[in-house]
Amino acid sequence: MNEEITERVESARVRRVPKYSVFLLLGAAVGIILSLALTFGIPDEGVSTSTGLEYSAGQVFGFVALGAIPIGMAAGGVVALILDRAARRRSREVRILHERVRSVDV
Repeated sequence: MNEEITERVESARVRRVPKYSVFLLLGAAVGIILSLALTFGIPDEGVSTSTGLEYSAGQVFGFVALGAIPIGMAAGGVVALILDRAARRRSREVRILHERVRSVDV
């Protein structure tokens, strides 16, 4: 059995890319922490001034989290986009050697 080897050299651009999912999850975590800080850090009687209803701390946390988590995720996504743009400028070109080995029956 003989082998036939073919080689080919190509070039490609290589750069580091941020993982968007990590930045989105970190943004969501920042949104949760911000929700906790806003809920328990600001003294309040828990009574709505407009409706007169009383809300528990858990309900207030939920309401605040509904806004803070998406805002945190959006901020994390923007940071990832900025880092992606910066990485695009630092990309470099590399050469790649492709080898194909094919067995040939005689």
